[in-house]
Parts: sequence; C-alpha cells; structure tokens
Amino acid sequence: MIKAGIIGGSGYTGGELIRLLLNHPDVEIDFVFSTTRAGKPITSAHPDLLGVTHLEFTGEVNPNVDVVFLCLGHGNSSMFLKENTFSSATKIVDLSNEFRLKADASFQGKEFVYGLPELHKESIEKAENIANPGCFATTVQLGLLPLAKAGLLQNQVHVNAVTGSTGAGVGLSSTSHFSWRNNNVSWYKPFSHQHLGEIGESLDSFGNSTGKLFFLPNRGNFTRGILATSYTDFDGNLEDAQALYKDFYKDDVFTHVSPEPIHLKQVVNTNQCHVHLHKHEDTLLVTSAIDNLLKGASGQAVQNMNLMFGIEETKGLQLKAGVF
Repeated sequence: MIKAGIIGGSGYTGGELIRLLLNHPDVEIDFVFSTTRAGKPITSAHPDLLGVTHLEFTGEVNPNVDVVFLCLGHGNSSMFLKENTFSSATKIVDLSNEFRLKADASFQGKEFVYGLPELHKESIEKAENIANPGCFATTVQLGLLPLAKAGLLQNQVHVNAVTGSTGAGVGLSSTSHFSWRNNNVSWYKPFSHQHLGEIGESLDSFGNSTGKLFFLPNRGNFTRGILATSYTDFDGNLEDAQALYKDFYKDDVFTHVSPEPIHLKQVVNTNQCHVHLHKHEDTLLVTSAIDNLLKGASGQAVQNMNLMFGIEETKGLQLKAGVF
C-alpha cells in the first residue's frame, strides 16, 4: 500500500483528494495536515465523507510517507517545504502554481516535472516531484496541443473559457458568495491570467513557432467545471483536424475526441477531458471541457501519482459523470 500524506486538506481540492484516495485500492491515507483544524474530524470540513472515514486532521507531519500532496494556497508550498523535511524516498505532488514554470522547477535540490500526462507521461513515470498543472491551463492545453505539435498555431489563437465558483477556492470573496455569483457571469484577468505562462511553455515545447494567445477567463454561475472554446486559422478540412487529434490522444486514457458537440455535464465529477472540433470557413473551433477540481486538480494529481508508482493510470479514477 502507498502511504500518503495531505497538506492542507480542508479546501475543495483537499476534500476531493481525500475522497479519491479513500477509494483508491492501493493507497492508505497516513495523515491530513491542517494548522486550523488539527484534532477535528475530516467530516467537519467535508460532510460528504460522513460514514466514509473516521480520520481526523492533524497538526503533525510524518516525514516518511511514500507520497505527499501539497494542497496549499499559491505561494505557500515553498514555505512549507522549507519548514518541513521529508524522506529522500518521499515523492511530492504540488497542486499550487509555484513550480510549474521551467524557471521555478528547481527547489532545494528537488526537480519538479510539469505533470500533464498527455504531454509528459514518460517524464512523470520517472519523476520524484510533480508540479500539477492549473485547471484553466489543463483545459486550454488539451484543446491546443495537437495543433502545436503539428506546427499549426502560427497565427493568433483566441480562447474564451468559463469556470465554476469552486475554482476560486473555499475562502469567501466579493465575487464568490451566492448572492453575487448566482444568475451572474463576468470576466476577470483578461489576457493576463497567471496560467498563461505554463500554457505558453507547453505549446512551445515542440519547437514550432506559435502565434499570440489571447485568453479571456470568465466566472460562471455554477459550482464546478471548465468549458473552453479556442479558435484559430486552419487550412485543412474537419476530417484532417479530427485525424490529427485522434492520433495525438490515441494512447491517453482520459482525453477523448467527441464527434458531437460537448457540454460540462459529460465531464463534471470525472477525470475526463472531452474535446470537440468544428470548422467554419477557414477557422477551426476547438471546445474542451474538464472538471476543474478533478482533471484540473485532485484527479490529475492522483493520475500523476499512479504513473510515478508504476500502477495502472486509471486506478481510483474510474468515475462516472451525472448527465441527468
């Protein structure tokens, strides 16, 4: 059994990670660390786990676990690792944005591999430390990577994406409470979102030139999921595009090209990414959809753990969407 520790388990991603690992046949949760809830039952933060677990949050860390997941707010992972030392055999999966860019991938002698399995599976299988991708970044990259590899992103790329309220985290803010979010939609961080850096590095990783990417993120009036629409110039026909995408994802167990238009309910509560292609005159429209808390965070973290430990990639992640 893989012994796992979770740092920062009281938020949305921490709660989903606990749920996934409790049901993973090869994992035992050793501890769930929290500075604010130590001694309290896990169900005090995650009532959906009532009757599923009797675990309690702890204020102590076991440095000898096989893997530790960092579910901390952005900017806190490096501080935690400076203050807490783990065994040289402990693998780390960080869910923040601290180690995703190449310039930040080295920290205290540790090398972090960017954990997008559809792009870096072989590197992940050999990695000791993983920088889990961002939720918007995962959605956009999985929509554009086949075109980037083929050198077909030389012109401008426009991306419009909408995310559920859980993408803002469990903490309250003026744009996340119910009376503001309900029956409302708005954009934020237009053309300057923090995930643009990791998206750009991945698209450029094939050595082909890419055009400028214009990314407009939106807040949706629903709780979870991301739907992204990306479009750019494309000279080929729709069949060419579909063949390109199906070939790129032929060995990927969680990313699938749909012949029919897609919607969020297909992927929410799963670790799936669904992609659909539509051709209009000289423009290719790529729609991609994921669950921001699973494929965009905790589910992808478990997928990366599976790859790192050499076990079946889908273990603990065979989840079904609720489409009705």
